[in-house]
This record gives sequence, structure tokens and C-alpha cells, in this order.
Amino acid sequence: MTGSRAPFTLDGGTVRLRPWRLRDAEQLRAACDDPVTAHFMAQMPTPYTMEHARWWITEGSPESWQTGGASWAVVDPATDEVLGGAGLSHLQQDRRQAELGYWVAPWARRRGVATAATRAIAGWAFGTLGMIRMELFTAPDNAASQRVALAAGFTREGVRRGASTRRDGSHGDYVAFVRLASDPAGPVPPGLPDFPGGELTDGRVRLRRIAAADAEDYFALAQLPEVARSNVGGPTTLDGVRERCACAEADWLAGNRATCVVLDAESGAFAGEIGLYYQERFLQQAILGYALRPEFRGRGFATSAARLLSDWATEQAGVVRVVAGTFPYNEASRRVLERAGFELEGTLKARLPARDGTRIDDIQYVRIAEKFR
Repeated sequence: MTGSRAPFTLDGGTVRLRPWRLRDAEQLRAACDDPVTAHFMAQMPTPYTMEHARWWITEGSPESWQTGGASWAVVDPATDEVLGGAGLSHLQQDRRQAELGYWVAPWARRRGVATAATRAIAGWAFGTLGMIRMELFTAPDNAASQRVALAAGFTREGVRRGASTRRDGSHGDYVAFVRLASDPAGPVPPGLPDFPGGELTDGRVRLRRIAAADAEDYFALAQLPEVARSNVGGPTTLDGVRERCACAEADWLAGNRATCVVLDAESGAFAGEIGLYYQERFLQQAILGYALRPEFRGRGFATSAARLLSDWATEQAGVVRVVAGTFPYNEASRRVLERAGFELEGTLKARLPARDGTRIDDIQYVRIAEKFR
């Protein structure tokens, strides 16, 4: 199972996986010199030159086959244009498992190339090699790759802390996805469904998933004294906010958190943020939290945002109980929740930690899914 094997071509339906050829060198160079590829494939040289491309085709890729793995050019079946690369590595005969990897050229992204290649390789590994477990690892901020894994039938298994080496030599995490031979071919649904059309709106506000470009607005909001006072457990540095924004889609796909920006529907201006934290999936209970910039307060923005997100949670995300806690001094937030359809449920004594080491009561409101009211 782990000895040398001769290179061969694999049919992937909408793609073909074949051995690399010298005539692919220019397309390989252009694809691997792309900044997105370089960011997520830290093991690749940068800049990626024709010399690197020729080495991979004549030495690197053949070595993969000689050591029991596999390395393919993923190409268009009709034109033979290079669309990406894919391979199999880290075969463990005693465990009958291996690792699958891929990358997609910038001119071929969002066309299902990686998903088709991943399905083909997994099917071959299970059927021909007798593998029972296939692993796939992605960077936490590589949501596109995580969507490929889910679409190809891989289930998110967890986080391998410190398992990756970044381009600067530091260590980062990997998100691990696994598919067993006994698993269906897929797709695996995401932990939380996407917003229909990418956003929610009632004409007053728009909600969309927070993105890396929102980091500075989000950080400025978090630095407001009244917001910082209520920020229990959130990031407190700009780097921390940037990391949260970059990984927001991964949190969404995992089903852990739906962090959104609140936008003025008319002007598109950043008005604040709102999040749903799905920490009690077994109980189908999630926590809602939000904050607005001062100039957007008292205008119904928070009420609209809370109603939109809790509607989505109970109607589309399978949440039965949406809980929102308020500090004893925050009467304005309680009025927002009442207008958004939440009911006062009670007070949890000394539930929340304060920055000075004391504890604060949590006055909780809840909104129940319509069919359980």
C-alpha cells in the first residue's frame, strides 16, 4: 500500500486528474504565484518561478508517486487546461488512512473544481487502496476550502492546535475534516445555514456575515467605553478582532457562531455588530448579543437586527430558544429586546465576570420558536 506506484489518470467527471507534464509549467507557475495560493500553501516557494514549476513536474511530483502517494494536475477534460493540483500523502498502512490535499488556480475558482477532484480521490482511495479514513486539513481562515470539504462529504472533526507552519515560521492551527469509507458521499450540511441571498434585511437595516474588511470598524466599536464594559470574553486587540473577522465564516460553517455586521440599509454605513452564539446545540439554545455605534442608537436599528437574526435562528437554523442577557444597568437593551419579541425570563445571580474581578447579575430575556410557544 505504501510502495511506489506508477502515475495514472483519474476521471473526476467535470475534471480530469492526470500526471503533470512539462508543458504545464507556465500555468503551474502562474497558479502557484497567485497571492491567495501563496497565503494558504506556505510550503510553496514565493515568488514561484518557472524553475520551481519545472522542479515540481520533473522531481517533486514523481517523488510523491515513488513514496506511495499521488500527485495530479487537475485539468479541464475538454481543453486540458490546468485548473489546479491535488494529491494524496501521509499514508498510514496500519491505520488505513491518508491525507488529501488540493489547490485551485485563480482562473478556475468557484467552479466546483476542488470538490470534484476531492470526491474522485476519496472514491479511488476507498475503493482501490482500501482506505477507511481520509483526512483533509485547512487553515482556520480558509473558508472556501472548508466548504469544499463539506461538499465532498467530509465532516468537521475538530482543530489541530499548532499543527501548521506559516510562511513566517510561526505555528498556527489546522481545522480537521474527515470522511470514512462508510460515510455517504456528501454533501455534509454546514453547522449554520447561509442567509438567503447572503443577507437579511427589513428595509431599515441589513445583516451580513462579518468579513476581514470590517475589522477596523468592529475594533473601533469595541473600544467605546460603554461597549467595552459589556464585552465579556470578546477580542480586545485589533489583531484579535482581525482574527475573529477572518475566521467568521469558519465559525459559521462549524455552527459555533454567526457574527454579523449591522448596516444602515439606506446608506450602507457600518452601524454595529450582532452575533448568535450556538453553544448549546443539544438543547437548541443560542445566545444573542449586539452593539451599535452611538449615532445609530435610539432609531430602531437594534430592535430590527435582533428581530431579524432571531427570526432566522428559529425559522431556518433549528434554534428553539434564543437567549439574550442584559446587565442590570442596561435598561435600553431590555427595551430593545422587548420590542423585538423577547420575554423576560429571570435573573441569574453573579453569572458574568467583570473586568475588575467582581461578578455581575445577568437579566435574561428569551424568544421561543413559534411552534413551541
